[in-house]
Amino acid sequence: MKLLIIRHGDPDYSIDSLTEKGWREAAFLAERLSRLDIRAFYVSTLGRAKDTASLTLQKMNRRATECEWLREFSPRIRRPDKPGDSIAWDWLPQDWTAHEDFYHKDRWSDCSVMQAGRVREEYDRVTGEFDRVLAAHGYVRSGLLYRAEHPSNDTIAFFCHFGVGCVLISHLLGISPMVLWHTFCAAPSSVASLVTEERREGTAAFRMTSYGDISHLYAHGEEPAFAARYCECFRNEDERRDDYVSAPAAQEKSGADKDC
Repeated sequence: MKLLIIRHGDPDYSIDSLTEKGWREAAFLAERLSRLDIRAFYVSTLGRAKDTASLTLQKMNRRATECEWLREFSPRIRRPDKPGDSIAWDWLPQDWTAHEDFYHKDRWSDCSVMQAGRVREEYDRVTGEFDRVLAAHGYVRSGLLYRAEHPSNDTIAFFCHFGVGCVLISHLLGISPMVLWHTFCAAPSSVASLVTEERREGTAAFRMTSYGDISHLYAHGEEPAFAARYCECFRNEDERRDDYVSAPAAQEKSGADKDC
């Protein structure tokens, strides 16, 4: 079985839809996906993902199953370097890398900040729903692998968001989502592809064959949107920066609290 985990096009968050560029990206993506034999489509209930999927579905005369759990992964935490709530996977590199547990596939959610935000609870809910979909297509979770009860060469497409896409991939590959959230980059409309390998009959593991694939944009001379990234150099004022300056007490704590 092949899985396509697709990020929505360049977003206009103010209206939960796409920018003009995002609609172009969605059209180029539809041209690419319409050439594939896709068995089933699943889509987030948020507008920017539904709008991205709509052009593919229209071109292929298909429908998608809307899934609330494919919405952006959004538990809230108190980030160590600033007051107020932040999305659970938005940390400064100097803070999250200071804690070895964040690299561990099981211990990444054990610190007090993650526990207070009930982040693991939401992670387990989302991946549980994901596994139910895979089971309906013949692959049943068993430990860190899958029983291939009804193996197939089907292709399944999921239109969703960067954060939740990393959650799904981390679950399939046994990797801490913190590593994916902070070191992988998925530009708007990009595609991650994963396939099963059944090296012994009845037992399947997933391998990722590509991540952040935007070949459909390059085929049309369309530059990728910058929405996936922060500034390459901090002095690049036209690129997104995280320039919040914390209070001295928060600065002292940042990266130093052993329980994050």
